[in-house]
Amino acid sequence: MTALQQYEPSAVDLSGSQYTVEQTGRDTNFRPEYEARNVAGDTIFRTTYQMYEEKDEFPFVDADGTEICHVKAIDTWDIAGDYLLTDSRTDEDLLIFDNDLSLLQDTWRLRDPDDRSLLATISSRGALFTLARKLLPVGQGIAHKYEIADSEGGSVGSIEGEFALFDFDQYEITLTDTSSVPTEPIVIAAIVIDAIQGN
Repeated sequence: MTALQQYEPSAVDLSGSQYTVEQTGRDTNFRPEYEARNVAGDTIFRTTYQMYEEKDEFPFVDADGTEICHVKAIDTWDIAGDYLLTDSRTDEDLLIFDNDLSLLQDTWRLRDPDDRSLLATISSRGALFTLARKLLPVGQGIAHKYEIADSEGGSVGSIEGEFALFDFDQYEITLTDTSSVPTEPIVIAAIVIDAIQGN
């Protein structure tokens, strides 16, 4: 096992560098549903954002419907807070997504669940775009774009959204260096970030 594999769900093995994340609809309770696919278009996993007061949760299932991992809020205030990724097969806590509430830039960090050491950072593309999304009447249609950085701050990829005024959000994830960040949690984080910030 490599150092980064300890942060990845045991039932998922992603070896590629390009992935698509899409909000595919809403369930009967109007909760957002998401799907992640590889470059061949095969489904990697799905989830439904289960919104509860201070108990938000994302159960991730594979193409057959078997739960592989889940993300649960452990400390939230609006969109700021900590979210714990746990392996459903081993019940092991894998990592923490944390976010600071900011009007000017959205920054999420992936951290070790024990010592809180930084594993990766996902940051939005600056204050003007963030303000436009939050304040303009059609701002939510402006596509998100995030930069992925490793623990040293070096750029290792991006998460780019498409204009989505009338459609559900869709993102293309491109990793230029898969050796310095945990791949599966990056893909999972793209879903969690969109769901938390959009709802």
